[in-house]
Amino acid sequence: MSPEFLLTAFIVCAAPGIGVLYTLSATLGGGIRAGLLAVLGCTLATGVHLVAAMAGLAAVLHASAVLFQGLKIAGVAYLLWMAWATLQERGGLRLEAAAPEPAARIVRRGILLNLLNPKLPLFFMAFLPQFIPAGSPEAPRLLIELGLGFTAMTAATFLGYVALAALSRGAVLSSPRLVTWLRRLFAASFAGLGARLAFERT
Repeated sequence: MSPEFLLTAFIVCAAPGIGVLYTLSATLGGGIRAGLLAVLGCTLATGVHLVAAMAGLAAVLHASAVLFQGLKIAGVAYLLWMAWATLQERGGLRLEAAAPEPAARIVRRGILLNLLNPKLPLFFMAFLPQFIPAGSPEAPRLLIELGLGFTAMTAATFLGYVALAALSRGAVLSSPRLVTWLRRLFAASFAGLGARLAFERT
């Protein structure tokens, strides 16, 4: 993999989005354990999207407005629910010390958040081929390698966010006012991402 690909992949992964937001909120709310489980869920979803893109699902989503809209509506609804849950201090989105949330629930939430974004497989179909030489007989192998590299970069970048959130968790939880404002910030961010997704087009 070229340095250009690794740098571009890092920038894409580090940019604030659904996965980054969920990883940060999970770590602040439940500590390193919850953060690592969130990373697992987000990474698994990224892998599924890559496989789907390679299998041609991206082309199907692009051609079928009904399928794209259905998946998009489900994603918007889930993001808005996450925003509401954050404001209501429910589940693993509470930015306060609490009993550990079941691991499966944290992982499942991370998978759902990322799977319900129909733009991801389209992004991969547009992004990965740029780093494969035109007419290369090894294109399938190179596509798999790039896909695995992007998935690994996703996990590594999100682990960095977990470390940052874990280091600041004590200071955050010691300030009720800061907790309140962070809860509002996360809720507004989830709602904002849902609104942006609502206006996405194929």
